[in-house]
Amino acid sequence: MRKDSRGFSLIELLIVVAIILIIAAIAIPNLLRSRIAANQASAVGSLRTLNTAEITYASTYNSGYSTTLKNLEPPSGPQPSATAAGLIDSVLAGGVKSGYGFTYTPGSLVGGRYDTYSIYANPVTVGTTGTNFYFTDHSGVIRQDSAATASAASTPLAG
Repeated sequence: MRKDSRGFSLIELLIVVAIILIIAAIAIPNLLRSRIAANQASAVGSLRTLNTAEITYASTYNSGYSTTLKNLEPPSGPQPSATAAGLIDSVLAGGVKSGYGFTYTPGSLVGGRYDTYSIYANPVTVGTTGTNFYFTDHSGVIRQDSAATASAASTPLAG
């Protein structure tokens, strides 16, 4: 081997690759935790949006709360209606957003109106897209449970 050759030896390249792998091993779990935190914040924000949309829907159409999330999505034509009120985006109306699945259930029909509703927000993949389960209803209080599907008996979020 010539002494005047330029470049890196195999040992030097292996050391650099090992250092890059160590840095990646440290950074990737932090990245995953950040994504989970962002998904959970998005789920809470989406539940707030849904509560506001339901109140707006009930007062605008004077027919109680909506029967499905699809009733709150953007209209296909120029005018909103009771079946496409334009209060939430089509992604949220589809029931899955930012790693969380949203399940909407209207309450019982009283006098031709739904006077209650409940919404569950559960992670699509527990531990990967989120760790907390959320619940809200017509009271507007968002509740959280870290172990199982949240319900009206779960702990309310602070703030």
